[in-house]
Amino acid sequence: MAAVVLSMIVFALVGAISPGPVNIIATGAGANFGFVKALPHVLGATLAYALIVFLVGVGLNEVLLRFPQITDILQYIGGAFLLYMSFKIAMASPVDIDVASQTIPPRFIEGVLAQGLNPKAWLVSMSGVSLFVSAQHPAFFYLLVFCLVSFAMCLLGVGTWAVLGHFIGKYLSDDRHQVMFNRLMGVLLSSTVVTMFLQS
Repeated sequence: MAAVVLSMIVFALVGAISPGPVNIIATGAGANFGFVKALPHVLGATLAYALIVFLVGVGLNEVLLRFPQITDILQYIGGAFLLYMSFKIAMASPVDIDVASQTIPPRFIEGVLAQGLNPKAWLVSMSGVSLFVSAQHPAFFYLLVFCLVSFAMCLLGVGTWAVLGHFIGKYLSDDRHQVMFNRLMGVLLSSTVVTMFLQS
């Protein structure tokens, strides 16, 4: 069992820490508002991912295989939401880092939606469930273990990007740097949507 859990940890960490829309939003939140105010987004995304893994494990994978058009619908809804978030980030006005409490960082529900509508999260969870859960006995026990591992690694992965953003926050005390950074984050986020559709 130890070897399976170790493999789960490596798989989940690589999936969670690799660049993607949720991590780009976390970086922007950490940079503009600090790590503490980025935490609602981080926690929302983490809980949503653990729930996705659970849902896939208890049968959504079978539903998606039988009705593949649902995957397309999710992809379009997710792409539209992520484009909306990229526009909000790119067009964000510079804020005074010292009075960032007067502005609104990404909320918990936005973290949940960003992750829940992120096709990467669904594809990674499906791969993980097929690798580490389906072939194991009892499968439900391994699913719960994989959910816990996924939660911990997602918290670490997305949190790392928020911390990275927090540390470059001082650089962003200059309004021009902040505008450039926000536009770069917006472009990167929208490019993940383009890449998603090109690969489909």
